Amino acid sequence: MLRDQFGNVTLFNGDALSVLSDMPEESVDAVLTDPPYSSGGTTITARQADPASKYQASACKRHYPPMLGDAKDQRSWTAWCMVWLGQCWRVAKAGSPLMVFTDWRQLPALSDSVQGAGWKWLGIVPWDKRNARPQIGKFRQQCEYVVYACKGSLALATRKCLPGLYTCPVITSQKVHLTSKPVALIRDLLAITCEGGTVLDPFMGGGSIGVACRETGRGYVGIELSPDYYTISLDRIRQTEQNA
Repeated sequence: MLRDQFGNVTLFNGDALSVLSDMPEESVDAVLTDPPYSSGGTTITARQADPASKYQASACKRHYPPMLGDAKDQRSWTAWCMVWLGQCWRVAKAGSPLMVFTDWRQLPALSDSVQGAGWKWLGIVPWDKRNARPQIGKFRQQCEYVVYACKGSLALATRKCLPGLYTCPVITSQKVHLTSKPVALIRDLLAITCEGGTVLDPFMGGGSIGVACRETGRGYVGIELSPDYYTISLDRIRQTEQNA
């Protein structure tokens, strides 16, 4: 398992459950992550299809490294989420916020897993992406969601009243991952975390959360299974370090 550490950033190239199990209790101030959705279809065949065909239009010419761990059915995905969320609960300090991205298909399952793992469910924050595949005669599925919760009673990190919905477009030219989240959106979500605190991200992907943490002066612990995406994230976050 690879490990890189610089400044207040620690990155692991390995399985999230293995890394989390070795982390000390109550060692992070927040959890913000974007796990594989194992979604994109209503049948097991559709769910187990190549993520490149599930999550982007067929006419798209841009290709990304393969995503790992995105072929579970809903029952196994729910159980798996409960396990890693339980480990996140263990390593989070009392009062820590939890934020996990999901889509409309997995939203009910994720809310069950969050509560089953011991977190206190506080609500859902919709993210309006402003773009989505057109569907004749149907509403666009242009929102994804952040399930947010806390360990015990939420430790307030700000006196501001934060929005209940965020609008932030996906800029294709800035994407490094098939399901990249905009860094600007992550910066907004970090407002609920304490300044200078350490944010845990068990599914680092393309490193957007790590970049936003560096840009806002927060520590970051990122874990990524894919060697390809680990290298991409390491390079992106190191570049942020250089620009700090």
